[in-house]
Amino acid sequence: MIRYNYSLKRHNTFGIAARARRFISLESAEEAKAIIKKENFNTDNCLVLGGGSNILFTGDYGGTIIKPFFNKITIERKSSDNVIISAEAGLEWDKLVEWTVENDLGGLENLSFIPGNVGAAPIQNIGAYGAEVSNLITRIHALSLENGENRVFHNEECMFGYRDSIFKNELKSKYLITSVEFRLKKSPVTFNLSYGKLEPGGEMTLYGIRKAVIKVRKEKLPDPAVKGNAGSFFKNPVINMHSYADLKMRYHDMPSWRTGTGHYKIPAAWLIEKAGWKGKKAGRAGVDHKHALILVNLGNAKGTEILELSNSITDSVRSKFGITLEKEVNII
Repeated sequence: MIRYNYSLKRHNTFGIAARARRFISLESAEEAKAIIKKENFNTDNCLVLGGGSNILFTGDYGGTIIKPFFNKITIERKSSDNVIISAEAGLEWDKLVEWTVENDLGGLENLSFIPGNVGAAPIQNIGAYGAEVSNLITRIHALSLENGENRVFHNEECMFGYRDSIFKNELKSKYLITSVEFRLKKSPVTFNLSYGKLEPGGEMTLYGIRKAVIKVRKEKLPDPAVKGNAGSFFKNPVINMHSYADLKMRYHDMPSWRTGTGHYKIPAAWLIEKAGWKGKKAGRAGVDHKHALILVNLGNAKGTEILELSNSITDSVRSKFGITLEKEVNII
């Protein structure tokens, strides 16, 4: 279905009242292929929208927005230890995780309660609590927005990195992901508890891990339905050993994780909080009072207000620590 001058407010978790010149909703991969072949999209003026949980609209969108709604889960094949499943792009991410846990398939449980849709998960290479989705993906099925032709991307072709993939770089806005395949474990007996704050207690099961993850996320992160936000606004920066040593001498309490390549990852939330931004407001935009990495819409904020706040935070952190924060949220 094609709509014009369409409101995007309920299609982005910041709740920004932007509009799209043209909005196309797709109910199947077959319909997507047919429309792409017919429309001959200008990929420079076309945006594929998932759950809208990692995007900030700074104004109306003057091009075409494509949104897939198809959401089936299919078991593709099984082995003695693993199951390959495919999930369609329009499926809510957490519904997929819930389905895997209910079917006793391990791998995605640490990624519970992350907002957004399946099609966006590999683009962002979502991760949380010691897990990254790229470690479970086997293949991605996509359609070229230029000609509607099918293409299959194997894991190694996706150039996954920290909150990064080929779909955010060389192939940005070039493909519509239609489904993603995952390799999951049958009846797993080991679980990923590398994130210290996960406390499943006596429930050492997939359900117990999922329950613990949801508990932590609900305690730490504001509900977008109550306070508009897009989760983590900035990436955790990675700095070299020289910069790390210098900062550690000045800030003994600075938390960090060694990446294994002579570099250190520093929590962006810690940097922002130390720069004095936690809980601060700037007009109708603000920094969450519980988690400094979350920028929030305090009520009818424009996207430009949130962007201006983020730029002020970036300048402040750079001035204090010599570190330039990189946005995790896509600015449109």
